[in-house]
Amino acid sequence: MLTIIAVTIGLFFAINIGASGAAASMGIAYGAGVIKKPLALLLCSITVFFGAWLGGGEVVKTLGSGIVPSSTFTIPIALIVLTSAALSLFLANLFGIPLSTSEVAVGAVIGAGIVYQSVLVTKIIWILLFWLLTPFVAFFIAISVTFLLKNKHLKKWMEAPKAVPYLSVLVVFMGLFEAFSAGMNNVANAVGPLVGAKIISTENGIFWGGLFVAGGALLLGYRVLETNGKKITELRLEEGCVISGTGATIVTIASVFGIPVPLTQITTSSIIGIGFAKNGKSVLKKDIVVQLLTVWIVSPVLSMVLSYTMIQMLIEHNFYPIIAMAGVLISVFGVMSLMKKQKPGMAVHQEIVKD
Repeated sequence: MLTIIAVTIGLFFAINIGASGAAASMGIAYGAGVIKKPLALLLCSITVFFGAWLGGGEVVKTLGSGIVPSSTFTIPIALIVLTSAALSLFLANLFGIPLSTSEVAVGAVIGAGIVYQSVLVTKIIWILLFWLLTPFVAFFIAISVTFLLKNKHLKKWMEAPKAVPYLSVLVVFMGLFEAFSAGMNNVANAVGPLVGAKIISTENGIFWGGLFVAGGALLLGYRVLETNGKKITELRLEEGCVISGTGATIVTIASVFGIPVPLTQITTSSIIGIGFAKNGKSVLKKDIVVQLLTVWIVSPVLSMVLSYTMIQMLIEHNFYPIIAMAGVLISVFGVMSLMKKQKPGMAVHQEIVKD
């Protein structure tokens, strides 16, 4: 029964990955009117499946045995890890916080490793370095390519009517490349723990995980495609190519090395890079940077805490760490509450001093 539940949660997670991250890859082409919605979703689903099937193996190995040894994963542990990742995304959706599926999955696995003191620290450092550096790499690549596109002769060619068909084909290709890279990287988030617990083989995990990610993109991705398409309609076709191409290239390279990375943050960094090249420092608004950092920190920490807590309670029947964590949370919220209440008082005090 636990095996069936674990597989069901993993495949349900895969459907949601396809419906959100994978479907968004064709947003630029759809938003620009280059391709119709049904065809966009069909092509996306096919490409994301082949990305998972042909190139998802290394990241699956990382989630299954690279962050913690596969011996850490039992069927109940795999079930709790997947539940923690899914629950983190659910809670984030309730509060309107955009979390990364890759970071959530990694955090949940680390939570299990902390309980049994089996975290492979070297691999975690590599993953954290990729998470930290890839948004900056995407940012600077986008700036460089945007400045290159400002070349007088190149700009003149792109503005000519005859360039539109070529750019249209290119933006669709780049969207499919992004979907392929998403399949390579994200299928592991759903099936990695199942492979680690030996519930399913790597080959079967990649196949069925890829199939359900593709199904999620095809059947449930229309809303994300519509939203993402409307948000990016102001981008020029060549800018869309830069965004999709940059994100897909970085994610593909990371997948070859077995590193799960957040495609959404990489894409956002590319968009900010294009804005910086066009409008200067004004695009680097504090709230955008803060949001990126918040997502980067909250995604893995939230799922890690949930995974750790559930394993301690349900498997180890150890409630002492839970009591300690509750104390920390109460202290943090208490300090935050006091700081908020102190601000008006401090302002009054400053006014009195001025008078």
